[in-house]
Amino acid sequence: MTPLYDCSDETKRVRGLGAARRAVRNGRLVVFPTDTVYGIAADAFTPDAVTALLAAKGRGRDMPVPVLVGSTAMLSGVAVTGPTVDALVEAFWPGGLTLICAEQPSLHWDLGDTSGTVAVRMPDHDVALDLLKETGPLAVSSANVSGRPPARTAADAREQLGDSVAVYLESGSTGQDTPSTIVDVSGDTPRVLRQGALGLDRLQEVVPEIQGDDAAVPDA
Repeated sequence: MTPLYDCSDETKRVRGLGAARRAVRNGRLVVFPTDTVYGIAADAFTPDAVTALLAAKGRGRDMPVPVLVGSTAMLSGVAVTGPTVDALVEAFWPGGLTLICAEQPSLHWDLGDTSGTVAVRMPDHDVALDLLKETGPLAVSSANVSGRPPARTAADAREQLGDSVAVYLESGSTGQDTPSTIVDVSGDTPRVLRQGALGLDRLQEVVPEIQGDDAAVPDA
């Protein structure tokens, strides 16, 4: 059975992070906690690993995989940024905000059918951030088989995903299952695509021109 490391024990946490880092570098899948639910992750720059992630979940390329980063420096390496992105990141990262940005044109990766964009977030969880700082950007989706409930513990994830994952990092039950708010900043007008952890009012305090998910974009 795939090993599960209890990250509440410092020795096991160090061993688990090391095993997860090696697994990612070898193109394998890992499961770890985030501030929402547990995630299943692969090296964002290894297409075969991303394909394996989609297969483990039973998910198609038409639902491209988001990317988690461990720092703002990692963000600028994968996405085109600007004043709007910078303001939102400064106000709400790490935390429950996913930004859909234009991807850096120099990148050679395959996250699915992204149409030149990438969904990026920095999670507010110490285990996740420690792993990301060692691995770099990770392609991450919720650690469950598509159509089944997201895993709230690594043990839950292992029941669903089994040996398709090389390493499970356990850090207890996640504190919430509210998804992140998704804001598309890839076009001229930033727009909320999914309401989640952050409401529109809070976002507009930082970037007043953000439109809600039910607002129409004016004609040019």
